[in-house]
Amino acid sequence: MPSAPLRLLLVVRDGGERVARDSADIAALLRDNPLVELLGIVGTDHVDPACPADVVVVLGGDGTILRTCRQFGQFQRPILGVNLGRLGFLTDLSPAEFATQVSQLVERNYQVIHHLMFSCQWTRTDGARETHLGLNEVAVLSAGSLQMVHVNLAIDGEHITTYSGDGLIVATPVGSTAHSLAAGGPILKQDLQAFVITPISPHTLTNRPLVDRADCVYTLTVPEATPGVTLVVDGQIRRPLSPGDRVDVRRAPVTFQLARLKNHSYYGTLHKKLGWGGGPNYGA
Repeated sequence: MPSAPLRLLLVVRDGGERVARDSADIAALLRDNPLVELLGIVGTDHVDPACPADVVVVLGGDGTILRTCRQFGQFQRPILGVNLGRLGFLTDLSPAEFATQVSQLVERNYQVIHHLMFSCQWTRTDGARETHLGLNEVAVLSAGSLQMVHVNLAIDGEHITTYSGDGLIVATPVGSTAHSLAAGGPILKQDLQAFVITPISPHTLTNRPLVDRADCVYTLTVPEATPGVTLVVDGQIRRPLSPGDRVDVRRAPVTFQLARLKNHSYYGTLHKKLGWGGGPNYGA
């Protein structure tokens, strides 16, 4: 048995009686364990990147994990997700499952898997810049413009094509099961080092999803952006795009650290979350 207590931080999604009840139950469970040092219970807006936690337990949905890992910035910590949402590909443990398996965590019988994150740099025509760290995807959307948007894609400076439609998504393997999947993109296994580019409702049917290496730089420009065209990072950060603005997406210098308990299966998660349990019925 480890001699030092496992230092845990509990990050909780805001809102609702169920969230308050489940977080109180889990906090009590951790406080009662002599092998755990509970460093605190905070909301996603109050995460301290300098917190010395061995593992961060996040209660919520995948969106809560996205906000949490962005708050940690360059000081990523292993994150274990407990699902208080609905689908939850990253937060795939229920509160009941966490309670029955917490001994694995306390005994350090878990694995930390490093996943690709991205850095998104938005450069405006006046030279002003913003850079955002993300885990799922960068999307350029026609959104409130109510018109088709034309998005130029370049990879490592080489012009690839112009996508015309409702928008374009550049997603990590973790993000391949989010907006990209809904737009018809492929599922990438989470430990792949690649990005997937997925057009949204493309006007040209030959515009199909594209997968390329993680060490490339993906540049998106919208030469004819009308009011309402929007840059969206992880579904949570939104910025209005103007003609001539440039969006560069590249591998981040840090990785998302996902803590997985023993016997976890990625394909098992897909099987459960996507309802793959059924099969064809060929009759008797």
